[in-house]
Amino acid sequence: MAEKGEVKLLGAWPSPFVMRPRIALNLKSIEYDFIEETMQPKSDLLLKSNPVYKKIPVLLHHDKPICESLIIVQYIDEVWSSGPSILPSDPYDRAIQRFWAAYIDDKWFPSLSGIAKAQGEEAKAAAIEQVREGLALLEEAFGKCSQGKDFFGGENIGYLDIALGCYLGWLRVSEKMNSVKLLDEAKTPGLTAWADKFCAHDAVKGVMPETDKLMEFAKIIMARFQAAAAAATPAK
Repeated sequence: MAEKGEVKLLGAWPSPFVMRPRIALNLKSIEYDFIEETMQPKSDLLLKSNPVYKKIPVLLHHDKPICESLIIVQYIDEVWSSGPSILPSDPYDRAIQRFWAAYIDDKWFPSLSGIAKAQGEEAKAAAIEQVREGLALLEEAFGKCSQGKDFFGGENIGYLDIALGCYLGWLRVSEKMNSVKLLDEAKTPGLTAWADKFCAHDAVKGVMPETDKLMEFAKIIMARFQAAAAAATPAK
């Protein structure tokens, strides 16, 4: 257990990366202070705590900063070992989950973000297809990692569940804004059932953003992106 004020988390509610340590802390039943960052401008505490990347999330444990979402999750798992394990105990299983977590961040999530950024219907259709192809790969990975149980981590939420599950809110926003179905019961039955169980878990449901609220935030971000793109386009 952590004493009051011992653990702080700098973050913002819409960020999927911030959700990762929040879920991990909830799984370990660790009390923490959530310090909301607006990022406009970035706070002095954030700039001091993460001078390299200047990004959220940042975990402050005894005022010592730990940065990068999945590194924070691993730190939480190692420090508070009395709670349920987040990473598998077997070295091979740990390596496999880290591999897929890296794939999600490096390959799959950029394709999901690419749907909103796509210029024209053809580019959007290509981005949607990339997301679906990635989900097909993750469906196969889920079958192997879960071994017929509810989560990638088996009976309980684990590292890979957190790595992918944090994006479910943004996946639902993409589905709603583009009138498409990305998680399909017919094509990805395992992931579809997993997503429902993940979002209903006590460690998750309090930090998973409501789809409509997140969609309104997404519209603001897209308006800024489009304005920046227009400003960067040279006049003819």
